[in-house]
Amino acid sequence: MFDLLTYVALGMTLTFAFVNGFHDGGNVIATIIGSRSMHPLRALALATLAEFIGPVILGTAVSQTIFENILNRQVLAYLSQTNLSLMIVCGLAGAIIWNLITWRLRLPSSSSHALIGGLIGASLATIGGSGVAWDKVVSTVALPLLGAPIVAFVGGLLAFSTIAALFAKAHRSLSRLFVNLQTPCMIFLAASQGSNDAQKSMGVVALVLFASGGASQENAGLPHWVVLGCAAALAAGLCVGGWRIVKTVGYGICRMEPVHSFASQLAASTVILVASLAGGPVSTTQVVSASVMGVGASRRLSGVRWQTARSIAYAWFLTVPFSAGIGACAGWIVIGLFGQP
Repeated sequence: MFDLLTYVALGMTLTFAFVNGFHDGGNVIATIIGSRSMHPLRALALATLAEFIGPVILGTAVSQTIFENILNRQVLAYLSQTNLSLMIVCGLAGAIIWNLITWRLRLPSSSSHALIGGLIGASLATIGGSGVAWDKVVSTVALPLLGAPIVAFVGGLLAFSTIAALFAKAHRSLSRLFVNLQTPCMIFLAASQGSNDAQKSMGVVALVLFASGGASQENAGLPHWVVLGCAAALAAGLCVGGWRIVKTVGYGICRMEPVHSFASQLAASTVILVASLAGGPVSTTQVVSASVMGVGASRRLSGVRWQTARSIAYAWFLTVPFSAGIGACAGWIVIGLFGQP
């Protein structure tokens, strides 16, 4: 049986998944709405279903990365169950609070960065630098997070350039083809995003179970309720929010027509799916935004509203230090008041 603190940590994890859904999920439908190719409510319904199904069918490789490669579990083993659970709660608090701040400001920042920053900050406040698996963080977490937007930008640029070259002499009525192609592509993107993002919450649940003695050192397999619970929380978050981010990504970066939306979706979904299957935690926000910038830049550099792009970039760079700071402050306060010596 779990104690009360374990249930609190599990509740906070599902809350993070929910906030992640309405914070990041809007990226999935932003371009198809921005190009006026689908009614917003229909796009939302299809994306919500795909986001729930994606984590169920695409495996849990990313959750294993979150479980094993952020915090040093050999050091965590010396913490009491209470302190470890409190540390996880404080790390989640750092991620959730930062997500709410950036959502309020309509800035599509990265929930992935916020989660990693929050956990690192809480760990630093609780047990110092030895609690973070720095080498694994760099090789298996930081590199995919930093590299994916670059690949998505190039992918968006190449995708649209290729389409433009192939259909340069086509009649504008061909745009209807790309309106129709966007539907399966958006569903594919939503399933990929749902898989990658829900698995981050699954990895945190695995840490919670590890703290409570309910999971082995090897995290042999997650219970079905973890997969379904995190997938449902993420999909529910998308249902009730995301419109602020839709306005920024769908309308604020560059002029969006069906062909541009399709090229962006194709590039972003490919990057996210490959990362999910390989176990690389990537930021959907960064990948989608970067692919839109790539599509805009492929037409002409002035086609991108760089002022909006700079605001997004500032949010990206500030996410880890600010969420880490919030997680650290929460750790000092909460563990100081309720922790065990």
